[in-house]
Amino acid sequence: MAPPADGDRFAVDVRTEGDVLVFTLTGELDHDTAEPLRAALTAAVEGGARRLLVDFSGVRFCDSTGLNVLLHSRLSLREEGGSIALAGLSPAVARMFRITGADGIFAVHPDVAHALAEPRHA
Repeated sequence: MAPPADGDRFAVDVRTEGDVLVFTLTGELDHDTAEPLRAALTAAVEGGARRLLVDFSGVRFCDSTGLNVLLHSRLSLREEGGSIALAGLSPAVARMFRITGADGIFAVHPDVAHALAEPRHA
């Protein structure tokens, strides 16, 4: 697991499940803590990963900076024929995605197990 940014506020753990890279997030994803996620997603895309899944089940809060990190990664992946999906959004995080319309841009799954069961996520 990557060391948390700002004490124990945020951390990113990356693991492989078949051909999917799963990013498990914990804590609060905001302007002050987004860099570990940005770095992990960028490294994955530059390293040739094409199917990414971001597990939000441990995220208490996500602001527009976190959303922008995901949108940027989505664009980079699409240019390479890849995809990124989200799983486990809490009601508060799901609301932010719904209000911004981002829930229509990403494939959103109730949890990691459901997402991994999909043959392909968008």
